[in-house]
Parts: sequence; C-alpha cells; structure tokens
Amino acid sequence: MTETIIKIILEESPHTNEKIHNRWHPDIPMAVTVKPGDDFKIECYDWTGGQIKDDNDASDVRDVDLTQVHFLSGPVGVEGAEPGDLLVVDILDIGTFDESLWGFNGFFSKKNGGGFLTDHFPEAQKSIWDINGMFTKSRHVPGVEYAGLIHPGLIGCLPSRELLDEWNRREKELFDTDPDRMPALATLPHGETAHMGKLTGEEKARAAAEGARTVPPREHGGNCDIKDLSRGSKVYFPVYVKDAGLSMGDLHFSQGDGEITFCGAIEMAGWIHIRVNLIKGGMEKYAIKNPIFKPSPITPKYDDYLIFEGISVDEGGKQHYLDVHIAYRQACLNAINYLEKFGYSRAQAYAILGTAPVQGHISGVVDIPNACATLWLPTDIFEFNLQPGNDGPTIELDGSVDIPLAPDLD
Repeated sequence: MTETIIKIILEESPHTNEKIHNRWHPDIPMAVTVKPGDDFKIECYDWTGGQIKDDNDASDVRDVDLTQVHFLSGPVGVEGAEPGDLLVVDILDIGTFDESLWGFNGFFSKKNGGGFLTDHFPEAQKSIWDINGMFTKSRHVPGVEYAGLIHPGLIGCLPSRELLDEWNRREKELFDTDPDRMPALATLPHGETAHMGKLTGEEKARAAAEGARTVPPREHGGNCDIKDLSRGSKVYFPVYVKDAGLSMGDLHFSQGDGEITFCGAIEMAGWIHIRVNLIKGGMEKYAIKNPIFKPSPITPKYDDYLIFEGISVDEGGKQHYLDVHIAYRQACLNAINYLEKFGYSRAQAYAILGTAPVQGHISGVVDIPNACATLWLPTDIFEFNLQPGNDGPTIELDGSVDIPLAPDLD
C-alpha cells in the first residue's frame, strides 16, 4: 500500500500542521524527505484552508482572507537534488476525500481580490458543486453536468535566495506604479498571516516578512492552473535549492482554461499520488527556465464545441494593440451573452466558463492591430440543445435558481 507522507485533518486549521505552508521561501524546512524513484501520497487542504463552506451563503467568499492563501502541502525533499537539476514528477493518481464530495466556485468582490471580469461581476458570489464519481453538478447552476479532470492548480519547488529576491524586487516595482489600485497589481509579502511550516520564533518572523505569496505562477511553477495536469501527467521542474522542496495544493475537480473566475475552478480538498525522479544538470542540458510537462492521457471526451471569438477591442470600443488579455475577455463575454439567451443568469454563465472543461486558444497575435482569442464551449455538457437555429433560442431555464450573492458591506 502506498504511504501517505503528509496527512491533514479537515476540521483543524492548517496553521496547526507543520507540514503545510502558505509562502515561498528557501529557508522553509523540508516537511519530509524521499528518494528518487519513490512514490507516495500527499493530502491537501482546499486552497483557502477551509474558509469556504458547503452552504448557500456567499458571505464567506466575500469575507475570505486572501492574505492566507494558498495552503500547500510540503515541502517534500528529494535526496540528491541540487540546484540546476530537473525534478521529474509523475502524477499517478489524484482524488477526493469520501467525507468531502463537494467543491466550490466563486467570484471575489472587487474590493477583495476581484477577478478576470471583476468590472462585470463586482460583488462576491458562490456556487457549490456536488461530486458524484467522475461527474459534477451544481444546485446553483442547473442544466449542466460534466466529467471532472482533477488536477493540482499549484505545484512547484522552493526558490533560491536569489530567485526570491528577484521576485520581490520586480513585483514591488510593479505594485508601486499604482499602489492604490483595486484589485492590487501584485500581492506583496504579508508576514502577519504567513504559515512557514516547521519554522518558529525569530526565524519564522524573518522568513515570513519576505516570503513570496503563492498567488502568481513564476519560474519554479507555482500557481499555473493548468487543467491538463492530471492523472498520467509528467512534469519537469527546475530545482533551485538543495533537495528541491516540492510543494503542492489548490486541487481542482474541474476547470476551464484561464480559471477566469479567480476563485475559479471547482475548488476541493483531496489527495495526490506522485512519483519523483531526477535529471542531473537537466536545466542546462535542456535550456529549461520554466517547467515543462506532458499532459494527462485521460481527458473528458467532448468533441462538439461552439467557439466564441474575441478581438483586442474593449467593451467601450477602444482599440488595443495585439492585446490577448482583452481579446480573451471579449470571447468570454460573448459566450456569457449567448448563454443568457437560453435562460442562464450572467453569473451562472460565468460560473460555467470557469468550471467546465472549456478550451481557451490564442488564435492570432500578428495581424495588427487585433489579437484574436477563442473560447471553445463543449455543447455536450448541456442538458438541452445549444446550437443556433431559425427557431431559437429557446428559454430552457425559468430563473428560479441563481448563484448566491453577498453584497459588499460598505
């Protein structure tokens, strides 16, 4: 039987578990050490550490303390790993806890995190998704059911001191260009809520004051939210410190490309079964700066899509130069507008795009002035016909159900 080397208790705060951390720092001690070739299981909290509940009240999403996230299991040391190596991680299996067969999706208040479409959805909302084997449905979003592709939204190795300093320098420089922006341009170190694994006392306080937040992806991997990183995937991570220090968390049952709702997949607690190996000197051998990976051979089989196009002209009609961010936003808004015609609220349509196995593609970045991005919406996930035609659209939903909203308190 495969050994579980990091265990959690869902009812207890992750701050009480010394094999959990929520910052990146080279001085965080290894929670456990394994050897190349070993395989093992690791249990993970949901990314908020249990702050979100299985109910119909979105106030927990509105009031979530984002300075605490993400809670990661690790770091796992790998004997013999040295800076410049590649850590090879095979994801052998990944799953839910029998006592926690649900997940959540949410939109953060613009005043507390925001999101990709925060100007269109400025207040907090939450949908709950029930997990039934490989499928999921929501009591808040009727008319859809889809197969999950469970994956870790966040996985990576500890940074070196030099890399940490570079992260903090460049992100502070960006933040300072507009320090009052809401949402902020970057999430800077915040020692008060840092959980630094086994570190205690003055060592913890010093590391917490400069530990990098886990929100963005960086050179080491991190919060990349790649939905195809599931069973059967293989990932090659750059190693920056002795023993590598692999950590993971932020498990998703299902996610659309881009994780556009920010609280943005079907977020869940669960476990992951992995195997580790090393390629000595692999970073230089293969000119690797950021991780590379082989996707899962097991993916939900949806092959009928409606594809929504967006270009780099914003909602106000302003032309932007080859801006893929704006182009993808327009593709998403076009899909939301379309789904409204079948009876979905705008919030329900947004939640579908954030949680369903939609595909996002960059279709063009050379035809000035417009970039082109597309969102591929699988039609097989719907319980009704979504195709356009002369006799439609048909209102399929009566509007009696919607996603709970928690208004801002001020």
